Amino acid sequence: MTPEKGSLIFTKIVFKHLRTNLFHIVLSATFLTLATAKTYAQEQPKSKTDAVLQQTPDSLNRNAPETVKLPVQGQDSVKKPFLQNIVKRKAKDYERMNMKTKIGTLYNEAELYYEDIELKSGIIQFNYEKNEIYAGRIKDSTGALVQRPVFKQGSNVIEPDSIRINTDTKKALIWNSRSKQMDFNIKSQIAKKENDSVYFLYKTKFTTAEDIENPEYFILTQRAKFVPKKKIVVGLSNLWIADVPTPIALPFAFFPMSEKAQSGVIIPTFTDTSQQGYSLQNGGYYFALSDNYDLTFLGDYYTNASYALRFESSYAKRYRYSGNVNLRFERIITGERGLPNYANRREYNIQWSHRQDAKSNPNSKFAASVNLGSSTYFTNSLNQSNIGARLNNTLSSTVSYSKTFNTLPLVNIALAATHTQNTGSKQISMTLPTFTGSVDRIFPFAPKDGVKKGLIKNINLQYSVIAENRFNTVDSLFFKPEMFKNAMNGMKHSIPISTNFKVAKYFSVPISVNYNEVWYLKTVNRYFDRELNRVETRDENGFDAFRTYNFSTGIGTTVYGTFQFSEKSKIRAIRHVVKPTVSYSYTPSFERYYDYYDTDPAGTIRKQYTRFEKGIYGAPGLNYSNLLNFSLNNTLEAKVVDRDTTKTELKKIVLLNSLNFQTSYDISADSLKWSPLRVSGGTNLFKEKMNINFGATLNPYAVDNAGKVINKFNIDNGGSIFRLTNAFMSIGYRIDSKGGEQTTGNSNDQGQRNGGRDDDLFGRSTDLSDRRQSQFDEDETQDKDTPATFYHTELPWDLNFAYSLTYNNTSRQNDIVGNSLMVSGNIDLAPKWKVGVSTGYDFVQKGITFTQLRFERDLLSWRMDFSWVPIGINTSWGFFIGVKSGLLSDLKWEKRKAPDRIIR
Repeated sequence: MTPEKGSLIFTKIVFKHLRTNLFHIVLSATFLTLATAKTYAQEQPKSKTDAVLQQTPDSLNRNAPETVKLPVQGQDSVKKPFLQNIVKRKAKDYERMNMKTKIGTLYNEAELYYEDIELKSGIIQFNYEKNEIYAGRIKDSTGALVQRPVFKQGSNVIEPDSIRINTDTKKALIWNSRSKQMDFNIKSQIAKKENDSVYFLYKTKFTTAEDIENPEYFILTQRAKFVPKKKIVVGLSNLWIADVPTPIALPFAFFPMSEKAQSGVIIPTFTDTSQQGYSLQNGGYYFALSDNYDLTFLGDYYTNASYALRFESSYAKRYRYSGNVNLRFERIITGERGLPNYANRREYNIQWSHRQDAKSNPNSKFAASVNLGSSTYFTNSLNQSNIGARLNNTLSSTVSYSKTFNTLPLVNIALAATHTQNTGSKQISMTLPTFTGSVDRIFPFAPKDGVKKGLIKNINLQYSVIAENRFNTVDSLFFKPEMFKNAMNGMKHSIPISTNFKVAKYFSVPISVNYNEVWYLKTVNRYFDRELNRVETRDENGFDAFRTYNFSTGIGTTVYGTFQFSEKSKIRAIRHVVKPTVSYSYTPSFERYYDYYDTDPAGTIRKQYTRFEKGIYGAPGLNYSNLLNFSLNNTLEAKVVDRDTTKTELKKIVLLNSLNFQTSYDISADSLKWSPLRVSGGTNLFKEKMNINFGATLNPYAVDNAGKVINKFNIDNGGSIFRLTNAFMSIGYRIDSKGGEQTTGNSNDQGQRNGGRDDDLFGRSTDLSDRRQSQFDEDETQDKDTPATFYHTELPWDLNFAYSLTYNNTSRQNDIVGNSLMVSGNIDLAPKWKVGVSTGYDFVQKGITFTQLRFERDLLSWRMDFSWVPIGINTSWGFFIGVKSGLLSDLKWEKRKAPDRIIR
């Protein structure tokens, strides 16, 4: 028999026995390997199949892959082909068919391909008498076993030491298989397939460690039962850390293995506080409602009867929208009932974030960003470690829907609800709803070719409308009947008409006329009540309106000045751009909307008022105004030689982003005609790492001994031309080890979501319900395959500075009312060690501001961190160590001391 004919007979015999069972075996073996483990000892037991497969090769050699095609109908006795596709096989050393033992063999780098099935191994054998397939390793020149079997179908991969499958009974044995199921890496010493849906595993190790050979930890169980794509049920299990058994054990355990989210219990964390006693925090239940949304219910209970409830839900629809909702309620008790220090507070917070995919509907958009609740929630909450939100004194919310109509001209409408809350004064301002509409700019005199040039052709007009229903209330009356009694509403229509043209080629002249009409449903009426002997103000319900208009024009230009340097200088040129503007505005008096009321019984003293004075869009002006406005804007740029010698063009650097001067002169005023001169500016230095902003107000008029501004120039009163009344300066500076690229400690998403800052100047926010998240930003660019070493030439770090200075001298007090420096920094002391600090100093109050120290150790599959606030009213600390993976998120230990909060 020739080698080619023997090879062909081998292939036909193999696939004749596999034609009905091949796909079932492949699928079953795939399910089996998904249940088996990743973690195993360094010394691996040698399987029986490995011993069986170690045979002496014969002289038959086959180096190139061979293709077996389907037999042609009529050439043999088979009426229907038993192979449905092309089969490819390959072996480096040889392919052999032993007719006596009825065993076919592929040896050394054996490969078998059929449709989406791939089987690679050191040796592959098929016993067509027993209907069994074997695959195992072979020995190299040193005697070590190499070329572990790799069985792949689709995305499922099995990597055992050896495998044995019976094609008749459909049972299988797998030795030392390694596979991955979700986040689990599983290794089982022996796996037995009993039937289509049940597998039994012996000496199985479960871990989420990436290193399958040397895991940091694993859970060892002697026996386990596996149901493909559903669950694994194990018996007595023990936790091992660094190959050392621990006293932590479970009599049995259940692991859901579905690729879809599963509902389940969330185990609480045991803590204790100085005021509420012992507690169980963040325990509850997770509801996997569907692929598009879920629900998490969490609760806390304290031994002094305090409790907290939280509902969290995330939702998403691909290419449409995504968002999340958080509802939080806490009942906080301090002290003992009947004692003076007893307090019983109810706190709540509502957060909702909704984002619409821009491509889902380009003509309409719905968005929501809600953060409202008790003004003292972030101050008193027992389950929030969020200093940034506690220090923040403003909560805001917006829910809006907008739509664009593709007409000519375009029409835009929007409907929104807004909310602004000051947590210090507890004042709440809310609009429910706000409607806005606008019609795009219309050029009635422009030609059809679209060229708009000159005074007439540039005439354009627009239309916009806004209607609001506004509520002003306090925290304690929010959404109570008293809140709605004092509602204010109105509608404002605006029609601006404008044009512009050039004068002498370089001067631009804009002209505009604005018409406004305001509608109110509530006005006021003032009168003198003779019985009560006082002036009364009464609300009048009913429609009323007023109309105003104004005119403005101006002239402006842009002047460029360039100073050239020598060709040998690194600075080749400095360009100064100046934009002077002079404008005029006129607003007439609308005295017709004003009435008189008596202020004494005899009616001899009368005062003017307008019935629109409490309107949300203001009232018409009583006095006309003629204002001349002056502004001067400056920018400075430099062209320098680039350090990169390969570049021929000069590099442009902005020296001064802006330096602006603004003032005005009131022609119609009887006194104090000049308004204060306002100076503002800003620039970026050191490759835009440092940003500087400053401003000042200079008043040309003097003040008397009482601090009141008088109609006398300051220079005529013995002073300078201008009197500095107030000034401010802020400096932000960021440096890091990557030259400005984002590294660690730059994103504080949780703090920003709760209303605080997006950086860590006020400390990092911590979600106590899920401590698996790092206190530092993860470095996505780090190569996981690169081994970590303690000594490293590069230590990633970043440092942020924020300095603020405020000066006030409006009444000759000459005070620095604000002067503080905030600092935050993070550094990787070693590839797995991170340290961070946030602190500051107030030079006015002469004290250290909020300070937080952060430490974190990456333990590969585990994460350990420690956060400490050593000083101040927020003194606290927290320690956590736990598994990163969500499958074993309850495998953790957590201990913390909550801040000794003062209930306010």
